[in-house]
Amino acid sequence: MSAGINRSVKKVDKRLRRRLLLAVYDFVPMMIASLVAYLIVDAASVVHVGEFFYYLGMSAVFLYVARFFCGVYRQIWRFGSTAAYLRLILADAMAGIVYFLATCIIPFGSVDFLQVMAFSCINLLLSIGIRMVYQYTYQYVTFHTSVAKYVRPVFRALTGLTIQQSDESTGEKERRIKIAIVGAGRVGTKLAEELLTNPNAPYIPVCFIDADESKVGREIFGVQILSGEEAKPITLAKYGVQEIVFAIPRMRAERKRELYEYYQSIGYKIKVYDFPVTQTVDTGRRSMREFQIEDIMFRAQEDFLDDKTINYYRNQVVLISGGGGSIGSEIARQIARMQPKKLVILDIYENGAYDLQQELKIRYGKSLDLQVEIVSVTDRAHLERVFGAHMPDIVLHAAAHKHVPLMEHNCCEAVRNNVFGTLNMVEVSEKFGVKKFIMISTDKAVNPTNVMGATKRMCEMIVRSRTGPTNFSATRFGNVLGSNGSVIPLFRRQIANGGPVTLTDKRIIRYFMTIPEASQLVLTSGAMAKNGELFVLDMGKPIRIKDLAEKMIRLSGFEPYVDIDIVETGLRPGEKLYEELLIKTEDLDKTENALIFIERDKPLTKQDIIVKLAILREALSTEDDDVIKRALMAVVPTFHTPEEVNSKALSAEEMAQAMTDTDTAQEPPTGEPAAPQKSLAFAEPVVQVSFELTPPPDGEEVSTAEPTPAAEDTVTDVTDEGCGI
Repeated sequence: MSAGINRSVKKVDKRLRRRLLLAVYDFVPMMIASLVAYLIVDAASVVHVGEFFYYLGMSAVFLYVARFFCGVYRQIWRFGSTAAYLRLILADAMAGIVYFLATCIIPFGSVDFLQVMAFSCINLLLSIGIRMVYQYTYQYVTFHTSVAKYVRPVFRALTGLTIQQSDESTGEKERRIKIAIVGAGRVGTKLAEELLTNPNAPYIPVCFIDADESKVGREIFGVQILSGEEAKPITLAKYGVQEIVFAIPRMRAERKRELYEYYQSIGYKIKVYDFPVTQTVDTGRRSMREFQIEDIMFRAQEDFLDDKTINYYRNQVVLISGGGGSIGSEIARQIARMQPKKLVILDIYENGAYDLQQELKIRYGKSLDLQVEIVSVTDRAHLERVFGAHMPDIVLHAAAHKHVPLMEHNCCEAVRNNVFGTLNMVEVSEKFGVKKFIMISTDKAVNPTNVMGATKRMCEMIVRSRTGPTNFSATRFGNVLGSNGSVIPLFRRQIANGGPVTLTDKRIIRYFMTIPEASQLVLTSGAMAKNGELFVLDMGKPIRIKDLAEKMIRLSGFEPYVDIDIVETGLRPGEKLYEELLIKTEDLDKTENALIFIERDKPLTKQDIIVKLAILREALSTEDDDVIKRALMAVVPTFHTPEEVNSKALSAEEMAQAMTDTDTAQEPPTGEPAAPQKSLAFAEPVVQVSFELTPPPDGEEVSTAEPTPAAEDTVTDVTDEGCGI
């Protein structure tokens, strides 16, 4: 124990010695400043020693007190930042003002204001100069140079610091990868500073490339700024550029793609300095990484949460079902930063819930009241115990089976979990006085061609039929990047294995959105919900999966169909060539958010839902997938076979646009959103449904009493759950 105390005392002594050493060094500029100020103001040829030391002593006392008070001597000045220098300026200004006021109130002696000003300015200038020289010298002596070898012992003697010199020799320094940084803004200059001040960094910036004419021709940290026109192959070769690094986070995807294709065409390897593409905007830190397909094919990631939305969720008890999944976990991350009263993660899959729990605990510690409940939404009794224990104010229902092909072969489980699980969540929320219930839906609920989509459409009808104190709404969107089973990671694995890249059909088109973007828009729509709304998110422009695969292959340095082939495997059960996003787009309302719309489709009554649920419940009791499918077609009149929809796909306006549009980039939303396009899609009529559980006679089909649409809107899920893989 005594040994531990001795070590602690030594550490304290070491820290104190270094602070006192810096204070002693600061006394030198104080003496010089006092002498110069004394001579300038008094214009004296002879220095009165007593008077001089009187001025010096009083000035030093006020300066040291102010600097210790402002924490100037707690700074590690070899890593001094702008904030550290501002703190020094503030401390000295405070000392000068207090010193002058004190001499006016208390008779310390005659001190002229001009003398105080002269002393403060000269001393501050010298103090800043000493620190900057110290900072530069520290960086310099870490390198292997002939001069640094002699400077290093002197520096160690003056500062007491043991210098850890870099491992790189002059030859190794020449082997650092020379990069051109695209963007001489805040992010680009930060990257350059990090690389230039770290002698062990594998990269070294040799030039910037920027379109801002006011910067072109100037230097940052001694690095020249070139214009886009100047950045030709011959100029880049002159600077020895080996790689290009993009450091403009807000660059439009279209412009980024143009620059990427240009620099790639002239033989440069390209990287990007930014957050991971699927990461929440304000979390983590930027890093240099490989250029990814998300960087050039999709709109720039933005933070859509405004103060109104954040304040809505603040100090509320929020429960998220399916909280360990892709969307649910990101919604939880967004809620956590809003300072909720309590955050409850409800999921049946314990691994995902556990990982999220550990992540949020590390990030927020005890400041976040986080609870995790392992519960199935089909377990009504357990749900009631959880709701009774936590009494949530807001429920976000993201729990569902979403994998299209799997649900085609597990129809009973799809209905049991998606439909009746949602019913349980709705009824339990009403029973325990939840203020707002927000359901996460999918584009596959629109004119569904598969069991998963039909069950989600039924969930929408259940949610929107409710009336009462609890506010119910649903939000519908399509594909999300980086979700479990996402097509992009699958393509990456196939490319890494040498191919082939597999598509179910080369005509398939899809819409894409990042997980943080989708989650933030879901929360925004939930905050603005009144009751019964079906919100629809603007997913941007459609992208052909074939184009996506080809660009990913090229990003990996290969040529499609030459180095890596793209193979069609045939559409899977329940899969469409394209998905509709809206049921009746002619009845679409705008909201205050340009990316959120409201479907004006009239909700069914609670009695209509009771009839539909009775049909599904009776069908479910048979445990027969074929019976379940016929029941779903009866209760969801827009449920059609994929063959019926796909046969008319090529006549759809969206398919034609995607097939002919080579510019598949998505722009960040600006100004007024474009008017939604018309569709001949249809909605369910409010009617009583008659349904027989026995199979129909040979040659007959179960009628849905609905016409076949001539043209439909499009979208799908980015996941492996029906993405043309």
